[in-house]
Amino acid sequence: MKIRHLTTGAVLVAVLAGGNLGSLTAAPANGALAGTTGQARSSGFNSTAEADMLRNAYNILSTGDHDYKGHRVRAMAAVKAAAALLGVELSGDAKDKEQQALSDEKLKEAQGLLQQVLSAAGVQARPKVAKHLNAAIQQITIALSIK
Repeated sequence: MKIRHLTTGAVLVAVLAGGNLGSLTAAPANGALAGTTGQARSSGFNSTAEADMLRNAYNILSTGDHDYKGHRVRAMAAVKAAAALLGVELSGDAKDKEQQALSDEKLKEAQGLLQQVLSAAGVQARPKVAKHLNAAIQQITIALSIK
């Protein structure tokens, strides 16, 4: 499935409608999340909502503009490390190129999702996970400062 440019509003509606970017990817019955941005599978983290937010944040970051001097990629690596500690597998990096303004909005959205995951009780009890999520949030902040 080729990922098309999404407006922030469409992504937000998809997230609010069910916490899933259905227009971006389709979730098969086995729990895997498939798409060009990579594979994501949950195997051990007991909070589906937070796992879905991690997947969504990772997918949003993967489709962002690639002109953030490596900070978008570092944020993706930190999200992937946090997800791995929770038993959620993430991989891939989309090849789409977006306008900077749209990409910035999507990165802000991903940052908000990560902040929600960070505030979850199950994540707060895991300092290593919180460390990676804080690193991802910081990298997104740096990426957004690049013009």
